[in-house]
Amino acid sequence: MTLDDLLADGAPPVCAILRGLRPEEAVDMAAGLIEAGIRILEVPFNSPEPLSSIGAMQAEFGDRALIGGGTVLSVEAVENLHRVGGRIMVTPNTDPEVIARGAQLGLELLPGFMTPSEAFDAIRAGARRIKLFPAARLGAAYVKAIRDVLPRQIGVWAVGGTGADTIGEWLAGGCEGIGVGGALYRPGDDAAQVRERGRELVGTWKALA
Repeated sequence: MTLDDLLADGAPPVCAILRGLRPEEAVDMAAGLIEAGIRILEVPFNSPEPLSSIGAMQAEFGDRALIGGGTVLSVEAVENLHRVGGRIMVTPNTDPEVIARGAQLGLELLPGFMTPSEAFDAIRAGARRIKLFPAARLGAAYVKAIRDVLPRQIGVWAVGGTGADTIGEWLAGGCEGIGVGGALYRPGDDAAQVRERGRELVGTWKALA
């Protein structure tokens, strides 16, 4: 399953960022989000035992969702992500070596960038999609300006300060999708809370269509 497949199938262009998720809650949390309609799930590597969470979620829901890791900062982390079956690799920065290794392993790539130079470095390393981070500091007008110089086939995602209240701005500004962290999940939240926030987010996206 690829990100292209999911989006073509009508999945909302929303990546749930589950920073701080614990392995014992991973399957229930993923089930709630998938029930809400969110089918791209990221467990950042600075969460407790992220590989255990990713592996459990992939084993249970890998045929229905694109599951992987975020805050991937090294080639070793990329290889560990691939080893447990993760399918999407998200980074907060532009590290060509990390991006290239993810591409070699066939992962879906969503590396972070802020400047045009970083965007083109990520593309040269193999990325077809890139993530503006921290997006809220720069705004949708920045995306519009960046899109003027990027190849048309490159998708831009916004992460950082995004949520149901701003998804319309980002999509109108030229983003393909958004990643949502604290507005969707915070450590200590239960699966029912997160499922309802997911439903609200998906409902907002559907209303924009």
